[in-house]
Amino acid sequence: MALLCARICALLLALHIQAGHGQMVEMDSSKSGFVGTQVELRCTFRNSNPPVKISQVTWQKLLNGTKQNVAIANPALGVSVLSPFKERVSFKQAAVRHRTPSLEDTTIVFSNLQLSDEAAYICEYTTFPAGNRENMVNLTVYARPMTQMTLTSPTIVARGQRSKTTVATCVSANGKPQSVIKWDTRLKGEATFQETRNPNGTVTIRSHFMIVPSRETHKQKLTCIVTYRNDRISDSVVLNVQYEPSVKIEGFDGNWYLNRQDVKLTCKADANPPVTIYQWKLVNGSLPSSAEIKNNTLSFKGPVTYDLAGTYICDATNGIGTRTGIVDVNITEYPTTPEPGTPRFTQSPHNAGAAIGGAVGGVVLLGVAAALLFVFLRRRQRTFKGDYSTKKHVFGNGYSKAGGLPSHPPMPKNLQYTEDSDDEKKPTQISTTGGFEASERNFDAESEDLKRPYFTVDEGESRDYDERTLAFQYDPEQEIADDMISQTDGSVISKKEWYV
Repeated sequence: MALLCARICALLLALHIQAGHGQMVEMDSSKSGFVGTQVELRCTFRNSNPPVKISQVTWQKLLNGTKQNVAIANPALGVSVLSPFKERVSFKQAAVRHRTPSLEDTTIVFSNLQLSDEAAYICEYTTFPAGNRENMVNLTVYARPMTQMTLTSPTIVARGQRSKTTVATCVSANGKPQSVIKWDTRLKGEATFQETRNPNGTVTIRSHFMIVPSRETHKQKLTCIVTYRNDRISDSVVLNVQYEPSVKIEGFDGNWYLNRQDVKLTCKADANPPVTIYQWKLVNGSLPSSAEIKNNTLSFKGPVTYDLAGTYICDATNGIGTRTGIVDVNITEYPTTPEPGTPRFTQSPHNAGAAIGGAVGGVVLLGVAAALLFVFLRRRQRTFKGDYSTKKHVFGNGYSKAGGLPSHPPMPKNLQYTEDSDDEKKPTQISTTGGFEASERNFDAESEDLKRPYFTVDEGESRDYDERTLAFQYDPEQEIADDMISQTDGSVISKKEWYV
Protein backbone atom coordinates (compact mmCIF):
# COMPACT_ATOMS: atom_id res chain seq x y z
CA MET A 1 0.00 0.00 0.00
CA ALA A 2 2.78 2.39 0.84
CA LEU A 3 4.57 1.46 -2.37
CA LEU A 4 1.45 2.24 -4.37
CA CYS A 5 1.14 5.68 -2.75
CA ALA A 6 4.74 6.55 -3.59
CA ARG A 7 4.27 5.71 -7.26
CA ILE A 8 1.11 7.80 -7.44
CA CYS A 9 2.93 10.80 -5.93
CA ALA A 10 5.82 10.46 -8.38
CA LEU A 11 3.39 10.32 -11.29
CA LEU A 12 1.59 13.46 -10.13
CA LEU A 13 4.92 15.25 -9.80
CA ALA A 14 5.89 14.27 -13.32
CA LEU A 15 2.57 15.49 -14.68
CA HIS A 16 3.05 18.78 -12.84
CA ILE A 17 6.48 19.24 -14.33
CA GLN A 18 5.21 18.38 -17.83
CA ALA A 19 2.48 21.00 -17.43
CA GLY A 20 5.30 23.59 -17.48
CA HIS A 21 4.81 25.16 -14.18
CA GLY A 22 7.89 27.32 -13.45
CA GLN A 23 9.63 27.14 -16.89
CA MET A 24 9.68 30.27 -19.12
CA VAL A 25 11.72 31.62 -22.09
CA GLU A 26 12.22 35.38 -21.74
CA MET A 27 12.92 37.61 -24.80
CA ASP A 28 12.36 41.19 -26.00
CA SER A 29 9.32 41.63 -28.22
CA SER A 30 11.25 43.66 -30.82
CA LYS A 31 14.74 44.87 -31.61
CA SER A 32 16.14 47.16 -34.31
CA GLY A 33 19.46 48.23 -35.69
CA PHE A 34 21.09 50.00 -38.62
CA VAL A 35 22.86 48.31 -41.46
CA GLY A 36 26.48 47.67 -40.57
CA THR A 37 25.97 47.95 -36.82
CA GLN A 38 25.70 45.31 -34.07
CA VAL A 39 22.57 44.13 -32.30
CA GLU A 40 21.86 41.66 -29.46
CA LEU A 41 18.88 39.27 -29.38
CA ARG A 42 18.29 38.37 -25.75
CA CYS A 43 17.08 34.86 -24.72
CA THR A 44 17.08 33.49 -21.13
CA PHE A 45 15.46 30.44 -19.58
CA ARG A 46 13.69 30.61 -16.22
CA ASN A 47 13.91 27.04 -14.81
CA SER A 48 11.61 25.39 -12.31
CA ASN A 49 12.28 24.02 -8.86
CA PRO A 50 13.26 21.28 -8.98
CA PRO A 51 14.86 22.25 -12.31
CA VAL A 52 14.30 20.44 -15.55
CA LYS A 53 17.14 19.28 -17.75
CA ILE A 54 17.99 21.39 -20.82
CA SER A 55 18.74 19.09 -23.70
CA GLN A 56 19.32 21.75 -26.46
CA VAL A 57 18.81 25.41 -27.42
CA THR A 58 18.03 26.31 -31.04
CA TRP A 59 17.83 29.75 -32.70
CA GLN A 60 15.68 29.92 -35.84
CA LYS A 61 14.85 32.62 -38.39
CA LEU A 62 11.17 32.81 -39.35
CA LEU A 63 10.60 34.45 -42.71
CA ASN A 64 7.45 34.13 -44.82
CA GLY A 65 6.33 31.13 -42.77
CA THR A 66 9.63 29.24 -43.23
CA LYS A 67 12.04 28.43 -40.39
CA GLN A 68 15.81 28.51 -40.88
CA ASN A 69 18.31 27.37 -38.21
CA VAL A 70 20.76 30.03 -37.18
CA ALA A 71 22.67 28.65 -34.16
CA ILE A 72 22.50 25.53 -31.89
CA ALA A 73 23.88 24.91 -28.38
CA ASN A 74 23.96 21.25 -27.20
CA PRO A 75 25.52 20.12 -23.90
CA ALA A 76 26.92 17.00 -25.54
CA LEU A 77 27.75 18.31 -29.05
CA GLY A 78 28.76 21.88 -28.27
CA VAL A 79 27.93 25.10 -30.20
CA SER A 80 27.20 25.31 -33.92
CA VAL A 81 26.44 28.39 -36.10
CA LEU A 82 25.09 27.66 -39.55
CA SER A 83 25.65 29.47 -42.83
CA PRO A 84 25.11 32.18 -43.87
CA PHE A 85 25.32 33.48 -40.28
CA LYS A 86 28.52 31.68 -39.33
CA GLU A 87 30.75 34.74 -39.70
CA ARG A 88 28.38 37.25 -38.12
CA VAL A 89 26.47 35.46 -35.30
CA SER A 90 27.83 34.30 -31.93
CA PHE A 91 26.58 33.46 -28.43
CA LYS A 92 27.15 36.31 -26.08
CA GLN A 93 27.92 34.22 -22.92
CA ALA A 94 31.21 32.35 -22.99
CA ALA A 95 29.78 29.69 -20.62
CA VAL A 96 27.67 28.38 -23.45
CA ARG A 97 30.82 27.34 -25.26
CA HIS A 98 32.33 25.45 -22.31
CA ARG A 99 32.63 21.65 -22.24
CA THR A 100 30.00 21.71 -19.55
CA PRO A 101 27.94 24.62 -20.84
CA SER A 102 25.55 26.80 -18.94
CA LEU A 103 22.50 27.25 -21.16
CA GLU A 104 20.27 29.49 -19.02
CA ASP A 105 21.40 32.55 -21.07
CA THR A 106 21.72 31.92 -24.81
CA THR A 107 21.65 35.54 -26.07
CA ILE A 108 23.15 35.87 -29.59
CA VAL A 109 24.92 38.84 -31.16
CA PHE A 110 24.56 39.95 -34.80
CA SER A 111 27.59 41.79 -36.17
CA ASN A 112 27.62 43.84 -39.35
CA LEU A 113 23.88 43.83 -39.57
CA GLN A 114 22.41 43.45 -43.04
CA LEU A 115 19.06 44.29 -44.53
CA SER A 116 18.49 40.59 -45.14
CA ASP A 117 18.73 39.99 -41.40
CA GLU A 118 15.34 41.62 -40.87
CA ALA A 119 12.91 38.88 -39.73
CA ALA A 120 11.34 37.20 -36.70
CA TYR A 121 13.74 35.04 -34.60
CA ILE A 122 12.67 32.13 -32.37
CA CYS A 123 14.61 30.94 -29.33
CA GLU A 124 13.54 27.32 -28.51
CA TYR A 125 14.54 25.35 -25.37
CA THR A 126 14.26 21.53 -25.40
CA THR A 127 13.95 20.18 -21.82
CA PHE A 128 13.42 16.83 -20.14
CA PRO A 129 10.95 15.80 -19.04
CA ALA A 130 9.06 19.15 -19.56
CA GLY A 131 9.41 19.26 -23.36
CA ASN A 132 9.96 22.37 -25.59
CA ARG A 133 9.65 26.03 -24.51
CA GLU A 134 10.08 28.95 -26.95
CA ASN A 135 9.61 32.68 -27.51
CA MET A 136 10.04 35.11 -30.45
CA VAL A 137 11.57 38.56 -31.19
CA ASN A 138 11.04 40.78 -34.27
CA LEU A 139 14.21 42.30 -35.69
CA THR A 140 13.93 45.45 -37.83
CA VAL A 141 16.88 46.65 -39.85
CA TYR A 142 17.15 50.31 -40.85
CA ALA A 143 19.28 51.73 -43.64
CA ARG A 144 20.56 55.25 -43.19
CA PRO A 145 20.38 56.95 -46.59
CA MET A 146 23.36 58.25 -48.48
CA THR A 147 22.70 61.97 -48.95
CA GLN A 148 24.44 63.92 -51.66
CA MET A 149 23.92 67.31 -53.25
CA THR A 150 25.56 68.14 -56.55
CA LEU A 151 25.56 71.01 -59.02
CA THR A 152 24.43 70.20 -62.53
CA SER A 153 27.69 71.74 -63.71
CA PRO A 154 30.47 73.65 -61.92
CA THR A 155 29.43 76.83 -63.72
CA ILE A 156 26.00 77.89 -64.90
CA VAL A 157 25.81 80.28 -67.83
CA ALA A 158 23.11 82.96 -67.99
CA ARG A 159 22.47 83.96 -71.58
CA GLY A 160 19.27 85.92 -71.14
CA GLN A 161 17.04 82.86 -71.41
CA ARG A 162 13.64 82.83 -69.75
CA SER A 163 13.23 79.08 -69.35
CA LYS A 164 14.18 77.35 -66.12
CA THR A 165 17.32 75.25 -65.90
CA THR A 166 18.22 72.50 -63.42
CA VAL A 167 21.10 73.85 -61.37
CA ALA A 168 21.35 71.34 -58.50
CA THR A 169 20.29 67.80 -57.56
CA CYS A 170 19.76 66.41 -54.07
CA VAL A 171 19.68 62.61 -53.57
CA SER A 172 18.74 60.53 -50.55
CA ALA A 173 19.70 57.04 -51.72
CA ASN A 174 18.91 53.59 -50.33
CA GLY A 175 17.15 54.75 -47.23
CA LYS A 176 14.92 52.60 -45.09
CA PRO A 177 12.46 53.93 -44.27
CA GLN A 178 12.28 56.59 -46.97
CA SER A 179 13.32 60.15 -46.17
CA VAL A 180 11.88 63.58 -47.00
CA ILE A 181 13.74 66.24 -49.02
CA LYS A 182 13.21 69.99 -48.70
CA TRP A 183 15.06 72.99 -50.17
CA ASP A 184 16.14 76.07 -48.23
CA THR A 185 17.14 79.09 -50.34
CA ARG A 186 16.27 82.67 -51.24
CA LEU A 187 16.26 81.79 -54.90
CA LYS A 188 13.00 81.81 -56.80
CA GLY A 189 12.86 78.33 -58.23
CA GLU A 190 10.97 75.09 -58.61
CA ALA A 191 11.74 71.65 -57.16
CA THR A 192 10.82 68.25 -58.62
CA PHE A 193 10.82 64.92 -56.73
CA GLN A 194 11.26 61.31 -57.86
CA GLU A 195 10.89 58.17 -55.68
CA THR A 196 12.45 54.78 -56.48
CA ARG A 197 11.84 51.59 -54.44
CA ASN A 198 14.77 49.18 -54.52
CA PRO A 199 14.54 45.33 -54.37
CA ASN A 200 16.21 45.21 -50.94
CA GLY A 201 13.41 47.30 -49.44
CA THR A 202 15.17 50.66 -49.45
CA VAL A 203 13.90 53.81 -51.14
CA THR A 204 15.82 56.42 -53.13
CA ILE A 205 14.50 60.00 -53.30
CA ARG A 206 15.87 62.34 -55.97
CA SER A 207 15.03 66.05 -56.21
CA HIS A 208 16.03 68.62 -58.84
CA PHE A 209 16.04 72.38 -58.26
CA MET A 210 15.42 74.62 -61.28
CA ILE A 211 15.90 78.38 -61.69
CA VAL A 212 16.22 80.98 -64.42
CA PRO A 213 19.96 81.82 -64.35
CA SER A 214 20.77 85.52 -64.05
CA ARG A 215 23.30 87.84 -62.47
CA GLU A 216 21.03 88.05 -59.40
CA THR A 217 21.38 84.29 -58.81
CA HIS A 218 25.17 84.40 -58.76
CA LYS A 219 26.71 83.50 -55.39
CA GLN A 220 23.33 82.55 -53.95
CA LYS A 221 23.31 79.72 -51.39
CA LEU A 222 21.24 76.62 -52.04
CA THR A 223 20.66 74.10 -49.21
CA CYS A 224 19.14 70.63 -49.40
CA ILE A 225 17.67 69.29 -46.14
CA VAL A 226 17.01 65.53 -45.80
CA THR A 227 14.84 64.45 -42.88
CA TYR A 228 15.35 60.78 -41.99
CA ARG A 229 13.38 59.56 -39.00
CA ASN A 230 14.41 62.01 -36.29
CA ASP A 231 17.61 63.10 -38.02
CA ARG A 232 18.18 66.14 -40.24
CA ILE A 233 20.93 65.92 -42.82
CA SER A 234 21.79 69.05 -44.82
CA ASP A 235 24.17 69.90 -47.61
CA SER A 236 24.77 73.30 -49.26
CA VAL A 237 26.28 74.72 -52.42
CA VAL A 238 26.92 78.26 -53.67
CA LEU A 239 25.91 78.88 -57.27
CA ASN A 240 28.50 80.08 -59.73
CA VAL A 241 26.54 81.81 -62.48
CA GLN A 242 28.41 83.34 -65.39
CA TYR A 243 26.89 86.35 -67.15
CA GLU A 244 27.88 89.07 -69.58
CA PRO A 245 28.90 92.52 -68.30
CA SER A 246 26.55 95.14 -66.96
CA VAL A 247 28.25 98.44 -67.84
CA LYS A 248 27.95 102.03 -66.62
CA ILE A 249 30.28 105.02 -67.02
CA GLU A 250 31.14 107.11 -63.97
CA GLY A 251 33.02 110.40 -63.64
CA PHE A 252 30.85 112.94 -65.44
CA ASP A 253 29.12 114.97 -62.73
CA GLY A 254 27.39 117.48 -65.02
CA ASN A 255 29.90 120.16 -63.98
CA TRP A 256 32.64 120.02 -66.61
CA TYR A 257 33.47 123.66 -67.33
CA LEU A 258 36.22 125.43 -69.22
CA ASN A 259 39.68 125.19 -67.63
CA ARG A 260 38.68 122.57 -65.10
CA GLN A 261 41.69 120.32 -64.59
CA ASP A 262 42.24 116.58 -65.07
CA VAL A 263 38.77 115.10 -65.51
CA LYS A 264 38.25 111.43 -66.29
CA LEU A 265 35.67 108.78 -67.09
CA THR A 266 35.67 105.28 -65.56
CA CYS A 267 33.99 102.25 -67.11
CA LYS A 268 32.43 100.16 -64.34
CA ALA A 269 31.41 96.62 -65.28
CA ASP A 270 29.76 93.89 -63.22
CA ALA A 271 30.63 90.62 -64.92
CA ASN A 272 31.43 86.95 -64.26
CA PRO A 273 34.02 86.06 -65.40
CA PRO A 274 35.68 89.49 -65.09
CA VAL A 275 35.99 91.80 -68.07
CA THR A 276 39.16 91.27 -70.08
CA ILE A 277 38.80 94.00 -72.75
CA TYR A 278 37.67 97.64 -72.45
CA GLN A 279 37.24 99.78 -75.58
CA TRP A 280 36.53 103.54 -75.60
CA LYS A 281 34.86 105.35 -78.51
CA LEU A 282 33.43 108.78 -79.24
CA VAL A 283 30.27 108.90 -81.33
CA ASN A 284 30.76 110.65 -84.68
CA GLY A 285 34.39 111.38 -84.06
CA SER A 286 37.71 110.33 -82.62
CA LEU A 287 38.85 110.69 -79.04
CA PRO A 288 40.38 114.07 -78.09
CA SER A 289 44.15 114.34 -78.26
CA SER A 290 44.29 114.92 -74.49
CA ALA A 291 42.63 111.55 -73.79
CA GLU A 292 44.67 108.72 -72.27
CA ILE A 293 43.34 105.14 -71.80
CA LYS A 294 44.51 102.99 -68.92
CA ASN A 295 42.58 99.80 -68.26
CA ASN A 296 39.00 100.92 -67.73
CA THR A 297 39.76 104.64 -67.23
CA LEU A 298 39.70 107.40 -69.85
CA SER A 299 41.66 110.40 -68.52
CA PHE A 300 41.83 113.90 -70.04
CA LYS A 301 45.04 115.71 -69.28
CA GLY A 302 45.19 119.47 -68.87
CA PRO A 303 42.32 121.98 -68.78
CA VAL A 304 38.84 121.20 -70.07
CA THR A 305 38.01 122.57 -73.51
CA TYR A 306 34.95 122.41 -75.71
CA ASP A 307 36.66 119.59 -77.66
CA LEU A 308 35.80 117.21 -74.82
CA ALA A 309 32.05 117.49 -75.41
CA GLY A 310 30.35 114.49 -77.01
CA THR A 311 28.85 111.05 -76.47
CA TYR A 312 31.35 108.52 -75.09
CA ILE A 313 30.90 104.74 -75.35
CA CYS A 314 32.66 102.00 -73.39
CA ASP A 315 32.50 98.40 -74.65
CA ALA A 316 33.26 95.79 -71.98
CA THR A 317 33.90 92.19 -73.02
CA ASN A 318 34.25 88.96 -71.03
CA GLY A 319 34.02 85.28 -71.94
CA ILE A 320 30.21 85.40 -72.17
CA GLY A 321 29.64 88.51 -74.26
CA THR A 322 30.01 92.26 -74.76
CA ARG A 323 27.90 95.04 -73.30
CA THR A 324 28.05 98.82 -73.76
CA GLY A 325 27.91 101.83 -71.46
CA ILE A 326 27.19 105.35 -72.73
CA VAL A 327 27.41 108.89 -71.32
CA ASP A 328 26.73 112.34 -72.84
CA VAL A 329 29.35 114.93 -71.84
CA ASN A 330 28.56 118.64 -72.20
CA ILE A 331 30.95 121.49 -71.44
CA THR A 332 29.83 124.74 -69.81
CA GLU A 333 31.65 128.06 -69.73
CA TYR A 334 31.34 128.39 -65.97
CA PRO A 335 30.86 125.80 -63.24
CA THR A 336 27.25 124.99 -62.45
CA THR A 337 28.27 124.05 -58.93
CA PRO A 338 31.42 125.79 -57.63
CA GLU A 339 33.96 123.41 -56.21
CA PRO A 340 35.26 124.12 -52.69
CA GLY A 341 38.10 126.67 -52.75
CA THR A 342 37.48 127.78 -56.35
CA PRO A 343 36.06 131.19 -57.49
CA ARG A 344 32.52 131.31 -58.82
CA PHE A 345 33.72 132.22 -62.33
CA THR A 346 36.99 131.22 -63.94
CA GLN A 347 37.73 133.39 -67.01
CA SER A 348 40.49 133.65 -69.53
CA PRO A 349 41.59 137.08 -70.87
CA HIS A 350 39.46 136.47 -73.94
CA ASN A 351 36.45 135.73 -71.80
CA ALA A 352 37.10 138.85 -69.69
CA GLY A 353 37.08 141.05 -72.81
CA ALA A 354 33.87 139.47 -73.96
CA ALA A 355 32.33 140.14 -70.56
CA ILE A 356 33.36 143.85 -70.69
CA GLY A 357 31.97 144.23 -74.20
CA GLY A 358 28.75 142.65 -73.13
CA ALA A 359 28.48 145.03 -70.18
CA VAL A 360 28.99 148.11 -72.39
CA GLY A 361 26.42 146.86 -74.85
CA GLY A 362 23.99 146.33 -72.01
CA VAL A 363 24.42 149.92 -70.81
CA VAL A 364 23.76 151.27 -74.32
CA LEU A 365 20.65 149.21 -74.73
CA LEU A 366 19.42 150.33 -71.32
CA GLY A 367 19.88 154.02 -72.31
CA VAL A 368 17.96 153.55 -75.58
CA ALA A 369 15.13 151.83 -73.72
CA ALA A 370 14.98 154.65 -71.15
CA ALA A 371 14.79 157.30 -73.92
CA LEU A 372 11.98 155.48 -75.69
CA LEU A 373 10.08 155.12 -72.43
CA PHE A 374 10.46 158.87 -71.72
CA VAL A 375 9.13 159.84 -75.15
CA PHE A 376 6.22 157.44 -74.76
CA LEU A 377 5.25 158.77 -71.34
CA ARG A 378 5.51 162.41 -72.52
CA ARG A 379 3.23 161.73 -75.44
CA ARG A 380 0.70 160.04 -73.20
CA GLN A 381 0.83 163.02 -70.83
CA ARG A 382 0.17 165.45 -73.65
CA THR A 383 -2.60 163.34 -75.06
CA PHE A 384 -4.66 162.66 -71.92
CA LYS A 385 -5.14 165.21 -69.17
CA GLY A 386 -7.68 165.83 -66.44
CA ASP A 387 -10.09 163.51 -64.79
CA TYR A 388 -11.06 160.27 -66.47
CA SER A 389 -14.35 158.59 -65.96
CA THR A 390 -15.65 155.37 -67.44
CA LYS A 391 -16.14 157.36 -70.68
CA LYS A 392 -13.20 159.58 -71.73
CA HIS A 393 -13.85 162.71 -73.80
CA VAL A 394 -10.90 163.45 -76.00
CA PHE A 395 -11.02 166.89 -77.54
CA GLY A 396 -9.27 168.11 -80.58
CA ASN A 397 -6.97 170.43 -78.68
CA GLY A 398 -5.81 167.61 -76.38
CA TYR A 399 -6.43 169.60 -73.20
CA SER A 400 -9.16 169.79 -70.59
CA LYS A 401 -9.97 172.67 -68.31
CA ALA A 402 -8.47 170.84 -65.36
CA GLY A 403 -5.12 170.45 -67.08
CA GLY A 404 -2.10 172.42 -66.07
CA LEU A 405 -0.94 173.29 -69.61
CA PRO A 406 -1.88 176.64 -71.19
CA SER A 407 -5.09 176.72 -73.12
CA HIS A 408 -5.29 176.77 -76.86
CA PRO A 409 -4.77 180.24 -78.34
CA PRO A 410 -8.13 182.00 -78.70
CA MET A 411 -9.64 182.07 -82.10
CA PRO A 412 -11.19 185.13 -83.76
CA LYS A 413 -14.87 185.45 -83.21
CA ASN A 414 -15.53 185.59 -86.89
CA LEU A 415 -14.05 182.09 -87.24
CA GLN A 416 -16.45 179.25 -86.62
CA TYR A 417 -17.07 175.65 -87.61
CA THR A 418 -19.85 174.71 -89.89
CA GLU A 419 -22.34 172.45 -88.24
CA ASP A 420 -23.45 169.01 -89.32
CA SER A 421 -20.49 168.51 -91.66
CA ASP A 422 -18.81 165.08 -92.10
CA ASP A 423 -15.86 166.60 -93.90
CA GLU A 424 -12.73 167.61 -92.16
CA LYS A 425 -13.49 170.57 -89.88
CA LYS A 426 -11.80 173.71 -91.14
CA PRO A 427 -12.24 177.30 -89.93
CA THR A 428 -14.46 179.49 -92.17
CA GLN A 429 -14.02 183.28 -92.30
CA ILE A 430 -17.34 185.09 -92.02
CA SER A 431 -16.18 188.69 -92.33
CA THR A 432 -13.07 189.92 -94.11
CA THR A 433 -13.47 193.70 -93.84
CA GLY A 434 -11.86 196.02 -91.43
CA GLY A 435 -9.20 193.57 -90.18
CA PHE A 436 -9.08 191.89 -86.81
CA GLU A 437 -8.85 194.06 -83.79
CA ALA A 438 -8.05 192.66 -80.40
CA SER A 439 -10.54 194.89 -78.63
CA GLU A 440 -13.36 193.60 -80.82
CA ARG A 441 -12.49 189.88 -80.35
CA ASN A 442 -14.66 188.24 -77.73
CA PHE A 443 -13.53 184.58 -77.64
CA ASP A 444 -15.66 182.09 -75.72
CA ALA A 445 -13.26 179.25 -74.81
CA GLU A 446 -15.88 176.99 -73.35
CA SER A 447 -18.21 177.13 -76.33
CA GLU A 448 -15.23 176.81 -78.61
CA ASP A 449 -14.11 173.61 -76.91
CA LEU A 450 -17.55 172.12 -77.27
CA LYS A 451 -17.45 172.77 -81.01
CA ARG A 452 -14.13 170.95 -81.44
CA PRO A 453 -14.33 167.43 -82.87
CA TYR A 454 -14.21 164.62 -80.27
CA PHE A 455 -15.19 161.02 -79.79
CA THR A 456 -15.91 158.83 -76.77
CA VAL A 457 -13.69 155.85 -75.85
CA ASP A 458 -14.54 153.17 -73.27
CA GLU A 459 -12.08 152.86 -70.42
CA GLY A 460 -11.24 149.26 -71.36
CA GLU A 461 -10.81 150.17 -75.04
CA SER A 462 -8.62 153.23 -74.64
CA ARG A 463 -5.49 151.24 -75.50
CA ASP A 464 -6.90 150.31 -78.92
CA TYR A 465 -7.63 153.94 -79.78
CA ASP A 466 -4.23 155.47 -79.14
CA GLU A 467 -3.61 156.27 -82.79
CA ARG A 468 -7.08 157.63 -83.27
CA THR A 469 -6.76 159.83 -80.22
CA LEU A 470 -3.43 161.21 -81.35
CA ALA A 471 -4.91 162.00 -84.73
CA PHE A 472 -7.47 164.32 -83.19
CA GLN A 473 -5.51 165.89 -80.41
CA TYR A 474 -4.43 169.02 -82.34
CA ASP A 475 -6.40 171.32 -84.58
CA PRO A 476 -5.03 172.15 -87.98
CA GLU A 477 -2.80 175.17 -87.84
CA GLN A 478 -4.92 178.29 -88.23
CA GLU A 479 -4.38 180.59 -91.12
CA ILE A 480 -3.27 184.11 -90.01
CA ALA A 481 -4.16 187.15 -92.07
CA ASP A 482 -1.38 189.25 -93.55
CA ASP A 483 -2.13 192.13 -91.21
CA MET A 484 -2.02 189.97 -88.09
CA ILE A 485 1.01 189.21 -85.88
CA SER A 486 1.29 186.21 -83.52
CA GLN A 487 2.26 186.85 -79.89
CA THR A 488 4.37 184.74 -77.52
CA ASP A 489 1.34 183.93 -75.42
CA GLY A 490 -0.40 182.41 -78.43
CA SER A 491 -2.66 185.39 -79.23
CA VAL A 492 -2.68 187.48 -82.39
CA ILE A 493 -2.94 191.25 -82.82
CA SER A 494 -3.17 193.52 -85.85
CA LYS A 495 -0.11 195.29 -87.16
CA LYS A 496 -1.86 198.54 -86.37
CA GLU A 497 -1.91 197.68 -82.70
CA TRP A 498 1.70 196.37 -82.86
CA TYR A 499 2.97 199.72 -84.08
CA VAL A 500 0.91 201.88 -81.79
